[in-house]
Amino acid sequence: MSCIAWLLVGLVAGWLAGMVMKGGGYGVIGDIIVGILGAMLGGFLATAFFGGDFTTGFNLTTIFVAFIGAILLIAILRALPGRSAV
Repeated sequence: MSCIAWLLVGLVAGWLAGMVMKGGGYGVIGDIIVGILGAMLGGFLATAFFGGDFTTGFNLTTIFVAFIGAILLIAILRALPGRSAV
């Protein structure tokens, strides 16, 4: 996938995950980073559980997998000790 597609998927997934999870946002750059890392996490988990390739192209499946991964990543980040419960 091209770098621009990764950034777009990351932005959309990070923004959607931030809206669903509520709380203090991460900003545009933070949303992109959370979305891209979430896409990697979601792609890894989806491939491990369902097989196939969920990380190519800019389509709804890719965004959905990245969105689920971003939600999991935000939940993990919020569960880390030393963070406020915002």
